[in-house]
Amino acid sequence: MNLPNKLTILRMIMIPFFLVALMVPGIPGGKWIALALFCLASLTDMLDGKIARKYNLITDFGKFMDPLADKLLVCSAMIALIDLDRIPAWVVIVIIAREFIISGFRLVASDNGIVIAAGWWGKIKTVCQMFMVILLICDFGGSTVHIIENVLIYLALALTIISLIDYLVKNKNVLSETK
Repeated sequence: MNLPNKLTILRMIMIPFFLVALMVPGIPGGKWIALALFCLASLTDMLDGKIARKYNLITDFGKFMDPLADKLLVCSAMIALIDLDRIPAWVVIVIIAREFIISGFRLVASDNGIVIAAGWWGKIKTVCQMFMVILLICDFGGSTVHIIENVLIYLALALTIISLIDYLVKNKNVLSETK
């Protein structure tokens, strides 16, 4: 197993620790520990891709698991943030629905021997969602920060929908190539 794939697995392993730090009351500095873990996990996403491309270490495992690890990290964070009353549940439902649609699409493609890597719209969406989560975890308060949080929430939502449409349009042939 190469380094980028190990970083992807590390990102997935960090998720429960992040959630415990964020959600379990009474952990001294829990919010900041959660923030550090989320930022570190998010950085592994950028790092594994750069290493894979630079050293030609792109694998089918990485193409499949890297986006899945991102989805697990960001979706688990957003679900926790619903409980903390930081993001509306309906926004998270739309975002997670997109992830289910894409995952289902990838399964159909995989069944036909096709591996579909993440596209640029999806990557931009993920980065926006990660910044949104970071700001929502920080919970700085204040009206200006609240406006910025809302802008990021709705920008992430818009990018989620745009990236879904882009993904489906670019890969519509997968449905016509079913066995």
